[in-house]
Amino acid sequence: MSTVLFRNATLVDGTVDEAREGYNLLVEDDRIKEIADAAIKPPADTREIDLKGATLMPGLIDAHVHVKATTLDLKRLQEMPTFYLFAGAAQIMRDMLMRGYTTVRDAAGADRGMADAVDHDLVVGPKLKVSGLALSQTGGHSDMRAVTEFSTASSCAEHARTAQLGRIADGVDECRRAARDELRKGAHQVKIMASGGVASPTDPIQNTQYSKDEITAIVEEANAHHTYVMAHAYSAPAIRRAVECGVRSIEHGNLIDAETAAFMAQKDAFHVPTNITYFALNKHGREFGLPEVSIQKLGEIVDAGLRAVELSRDAGVKIGHGTDLLGPCHKYQCDEFSLKAEVLGNHGAIRSATITNAELLEQEDEIGKLAPGYKADLIVVRGNPLADIGFLEQEAAHIALVMRDGKIFKDEPLVA
Repeated sequence: MSTVLFRNATLVDGTVDEAREGYNLLVEDDRIKEIADAAIKPPADTREIDLKGATLMPGLIDAHVHVKATTLDLKRLQEMPTFYLFAGAAQIMRDMLMRGYTTVRDAAGADRGMADAVDHDLVVGPKLKVSGLALSQTGGHSDMRAVTEFSTASSCAEHARTAQLGRIADGVDECRRAARDELRKGAHQVKIMASGGVASPTDPIQNTQYSKDEITAIVEEANAHHTYVMAHAYSAPAIRRAVECGVRSIEHGNLIDAETAAFMAQKDAFHVPTNITYFALNKHGREFGLPEVSIQKLGEIVDAGLRAVELSRDAGVKIGHGTDLLGPCHKYQCDEFSLKAEVLGNHGAIRSATITNAELLEQEDEIGKLAPGYKADLIVVRGNPLADIGFLEQEAAHIALVMRDGKIFKDEPLVA
């Protein structure tokens, strides 16, 4: 049994909107054993860490990442040797953990083997909730083929074997088979493309993708597997159709309207905005090789992102925390906090990345807050993010310690 005692901690999580000073927290193996504002007598051989008033928080949760997106030009991923691609993904995962993200949901690409590699300590990174390959219709957001490439049923099958982020499935039977196949391979949840997107070459942002029957079939298969469907969707019609069919989580949602937001709240659906990716792509897209067609699409959604968060907030939608960064833009992962805080406040931004995301991932009894029995996923921050959300940004410069499952992966001096 291994134990760690954090003394003189200031506790911050999404449960209350104030910092709680003078607390002690005992970790036993991979769980939080005890929290008290009085002395805790630890077992022998316990490592004691005096935080001297520094902030102790639950590990952060990012509900929309792509750990295999090592470049902005996603079509290039299919040309990379597998081992080289996975080595790049491992570096991205390690950097995420060092930023304080102890759990992430991969929104397309990562498979169960990558999640198991983290769990078995073969790779250093956050715990992964993987979607496998995202499901897309022909000409949808995961169809990266050039407009000159001839499309046949056999070419779609070949695409499923060689794709790195998504697979094509058309028609109810194909959609059922593809969903079952990704779940067979170990996906924790199923991802679908329900509207046009930025990175894909042939689908305008306003497109709706997949019919109601196709989406309903995929949702039925996920439900049969005791899990859920997350959907890439920008426009209000695409969002509403996905939620009507039983989709649990809407990703991006930049072009939502008030009526659709109210419908999402009624159906208890989650909204996971990813505004930092648009700011990063708008700033560096051409420099980092984003295709011109994608640069042009950005103009339709970059300014609408924060307004979408406002509409969801006002409707009472549960707002999660995601980033959706690609290639060299992963370094901006921490900067999503200040964007959310503009609308939700500092406490709301922290809550999105802890309690709300834990509920979204159906792990609200395991992660996301500081309580006895919860996983010992913890970070130590040099400063109070409730007072200044910037303490969670700047490439995690203020995060001194990261613990995941009771193991310390980052341990720096409390004074930078």
